[in-house]
Amino acid sequence: MAEKIKDLLSSGNPLALAYLGDAVFELAIRNEMIRRGHIKLHDLNCQTVRYVSADAQAKAVVFLTPILSEEEMEWIRRGRNVKSKHSARGSSIIEYRYATALETLMGFLYLQERQVRIQELVQYLIQGTETAAL
Repeated sequence: MAEKIKDLLSSGNPLALAYLGDAVFELAIRNEMIRRGHIKLHDLNCQTVRYVSADAQAKAVVFLTPILSEEEMEWIRRGRNVKSKHSARGSSIIEYRYATALETLMGFLYLQERQVRIQELVQYLIQGTETAAL
């Protein structure tokens, strides 16, 4: 298993990282929503969807950019620039590429066992969007 993870990271396949990162990001968002006291199922779902749609993820990349390291920005660029035959329903190709970029970063961080960094980014994102909504 560890060898396959090393192979994935060394190959730098952004789509495979994005595939994994999609689940990692949604789980991190769900976890944070519960931590913040959203316990009703409908409320949890509504709050989670605010962050995991392609357009929300694209906005998240822009919002998170100032606090990302050079290494993290490199994974954002790799994910954004990857060519895919698919796109999200209801989102532009630009939004889809930025969403893929965020998912690629999340997949990379997860495989690097940097869950604390994932949590920091998610908390920063949620805090920033809650503050902006006030």
